[in-house]
Amino acid sequence: MNLFDFKDRVAVIAGASSGLGADAARSFAEHGASVAILARRKDRLDELADEINAKGAGKVFTVQCDVSDEESVKKAVDTIVNHYGKIDILFNNAGIAVNGSVETLSDEDWDKAINVNLKGIIHMSKYVLPIMKENKYGRIINTASINAILADKPEALWRHSYNTTKAGVIGLTKGMAASYTQYGITVNAVCPGLFESEMTADTLFKAQDFLNMYNALCPAGRPASRGELNGPLLFFASEGASYVSGQYLLVDGGFSIV
Repeated sequence: MNLFDFKDRVAVIAGASSGLGADAARSFAEHGASVAILARRKDRLDELADEINAKGAGKVFTVQCDVSDEESVKKAVDTIVNHYGKIDILFNNAGIAVNGSVETLSDEDWDKAINVNLKGIIHMSKYVLPIMKENKYGRIINTASINAILADKPEALWRHSYNTTKAGVIGLTKGMAASYTQYGITVNAVCPGLFESEMTADTLFKAQDFLNMYNALCPAGRPASRGELNGPLLFFASEGASYVSGQYLLVDGGFSIV
């Protein structure tokens, strides 16, 4: 058996218009999966789908969706099932980071972070789980963060809503795994360290003092390179992880151990 052959699998990636989600779409398609990519920015999704499909790497289908809006998610999931007939893999990757502390963040800021980072996963899982339960098979992977277990002391990097919601992703992952693994559905989380993305390109990657500090502390001596989250994602989605559930994997070059 080829443990990493996804040719008969349908993978859904929420938050796929850029960064880690877009890289994941390319990777799953290259490994044979039929892919549905979701985000609010349909134009970005269509560009990515055209790029992947032009290479003959796989079948990619785009659906506009706001994961913070339950009705939008329900319609998106229905559209995907009508198109592909099933959903085998769900990568809940949509997320935002709002700078600020408990002293400075408004209720609107907190709600924005919670609605995307936590409720987005809840909404997507709520409508995908019944499909997976019916098929007695599923792989759900949630994006948490190294900031779920580590915080930043420099005031410029305070993101208390991000810490809170990403820690919540780990708790939710464990709860879902305890409930749904009995149905053949594994639920795990990835916790990326510093990856360049749309979220970090104009902030952390332009702060040379921060990068110097990060590189000095990180055992790998550098931020992550493009595509270095794909291996963990493919593992969690594969038959090789059939007995792995409720886990979170820190993909951080060893930063969290020092």
